[in-house]
Amino acid sequence: MRRRLAPAALLLPFALVLTACGGNSAANTSTGGGTDGKGSLTLDVGDQKGGSEAILRAAGELKNLDYKIKWSTFTSGPPLLEAVNAKAVDIGGVGNTPPVFAAGANSRISVVAAWHGTSKGDAILVPNDSKLKDPGQLKGRSIAVAQGSSAHYQLVASLKKAGLTFDDVKVKYLQPADALAAFTSGKVDAWAVWDPYTSQVLEAKQGRVLTTGDGITNGLTFQVASPDALKNKKKSAAVKDYLNRLRRAYAWVYDHPEEWAKVWAEDTGLPYESALAAVKRTLASRVPVAVDRPLIASEQEIADTFTSLKLIPRKVDFGDFVDTRYNGDLPPSTTAPRVFKEQ
Repeated sequence: MRRRLAPAALLLPFALVLTACGGNSAANTSTGGGTDGKGSLTLDVGDQKGGSEAILRAAGELKNLDYKIKWSTFTSGPPLLEAVNAKAVDIGGVGNTPPVFAAGANSRISVVAAWHGTSKGDAILVPNDSKLKDPGQLKGRSIAVAQGSSAHYQLVASLKKAGLTFDDVKVKYLQPADALAAFTSGKVDAWAVWDPYTSQVLEAKQGRVLTTGDGITNGLTFQVASPDALKNKKKSAAVKDYLNRLRRAYAWVYDHPEEWAKVWAEDTGLPYESALAAVKRTLASRVPVAVDRPLIASEQEIADTFTSLKLIPRKVDFGDFVDTRYNGDLPPSTTAPRVFKEQ
């Protein structure tokens, strides 16, 4: 018999997975990280555990730096973007939702790079013995989700596709730790969440997928910079080099999924099998794309959705929060994600 995975075991990668989530938490703070490279210029980079630094290091992309990268580790996207706004961080990586909320707060941020991946890891999960077979049956049911997260938007969009609204369901705003406990104890009927939580629940046979965000949400992740840092010619050049290295590192992940899954598991405490499943389903699919009009329109839709739900207090013009100078010859944001093939 497969051992039932205890809730505590799922909490180990909590700092990492909020990259995609972007859920708000008053306790989210940064911790000091190390420094790579050499030279008189320092690029302050915000990261989350198991994120950009880990990928760059595993791919060998932190070698031969003629500037310094000083790492600061954050537990989620919102405080990372607060640091960008405060000029404490020059650039950092987040999912598709934190920039929308930062824009709603009129923060000084600029989306400078994007990756397009699948949304198959963004899922609404139900217990194995649930009678629910499709999203349309969620009416009147209780659903756990992290407020303001990418999963939150995926839930809204999935309900809309099924002909339902938020008023048709009982939403329980819970961060992953509490959501997991509620889900495994039967206190909620469903859980809207993201990888690697999706992979962990599925690998542990604790639930099944009712629906995913594939074809519903945009699957975008971002690097977001401080406009003031971009005005500095030397820092702007360092940002360009940093982004090029990160793009190469994600290509390396696609070619070395097992190697990256091992590093990711060690760095976050994820079970290796769950890490590998999440890599194949989500991380390895990401391709670097241009910050372009379709991207802005897609994020604008998310912003307008949360404004209509009164979770963002004002109308947001997302186009005011992007900088396209690093697009180069990157393909459009609508470029299809990579399809992982067993090697």
